[in-house]
Amino acid sequence: MHYIKAENKRILATNGVEYAYRELGERTGVPIVALNHLSANLDNWDPVIIDGLAKNHWIITFDYEGVGGSTGSVPDTIQGMAKDTANFIETLGLKKVDILGFSMGGMVGQELMELKPELVEKAILAGTGPRGGKGISSIIKLSDRELLKAIVTFKDVKTYMFFTRTANGKSSASAFIERLKIRKDDRDKTISWPSYRRQLHAIKLWGEDRPADLSKIEQPVLVVNGDDDIMVPTKPNTYDLHERLANSELIIYKDAGHGSIAQNNVSFVESANDFY
Repeated sequence: MHYIKAENKRILATNGVEYAYRELGERTGVPIVALNHLSANLDNWDPVIIDGLAKNHWIITFDYEGVGGSTGSVPDTIQGMAKDTANFIETLGLKKVDILGFSMGGMVGQELMELKPELVEKAILAGTGPRGGKGISSIIKLSDRELLKAIVTFKDVKTYMFFTRTANGKSSASAFIERLKIRKDDRDKTISWPSYRRQLHAIKLWGEDRPADLSKIEQPVLVVNGDDDIMVPTKPNTYDLHERLANSELIIYKDAGHGSIAQNNVSFVESANDFY
C-alpha cells in the first residue's frame, strides 16, 4: 500500500467533530501523527515521505477541524489547534504518539507538548520556529504577496513559499508539485478561503505572542529546516528553537527553503527513521 492509495477514513469525536484521516504502515508500536502546514489537507503530504516512514512505522495523517474532510470550524489560535489535535489523537484511543510537525504543524506540535506532555514521545519539527519568533507575525503580508505572484505566473504558491529560487530549488518545486498530483481518486477537499484566513491570523497571533519556556519540553526533538526559509526565517528561528529545547538535534539543508523536507525527501526519511 502507498499513500496515494490510502483509504480516506473518518472518526467522530465526543464534541461532534468528525475527523478525516488516513493511515499507513503496520499498526504496531508508537504511531507517528503528522501535523500539516497552513491551508494543507491530506493530499498535501509528500507521498515519498509518508511511504518512506510507513516502511518502518505506523503513520497517521489527518485534517484539522474545519479543514478538508473534517467537520467543524478552524480554531482561531495555534493553542486551539493543539487542543484539536489532542482531541483527534485521544478519539483514536492512542495513549502515546510521535509527531511530525511541518510549518504550522510544528507550531501546533510545540503547543501540544506543552498542553499534553504525556501524550508525545518524540517530535520532529520542520520548517518552523518558536512562539514569538522573529518574522512569524509577518505571515499574512508574506503569504498575500507570494499568492499574488503565483496567480500572475500561473504557478502553485508553494513554488515560491517552500523553495529557493535557485536552479535546484526550482526543479525541486516542480517535482514536488507533480508528486502532489499523483493521487487521482478520492482526493481531499480544498480548504475554504475563510478557513485559510483564520489559520493565517492564528499564526500571526502566535508570532506576536510571548515566548514559551521551551526548556520544559523534555522529549527528544529533531529540528529541521532549509538554510533559506522565507516563511519562518531560518536565522534566528530554527537555531533558536534548537538551542532552547532541552533535548534536540538539528539538521539544516543547504540551498533549501521552507519545504526542505520535500526537497530532500529521501535524506529526510533516512534521518527521520533513525530518529524515531
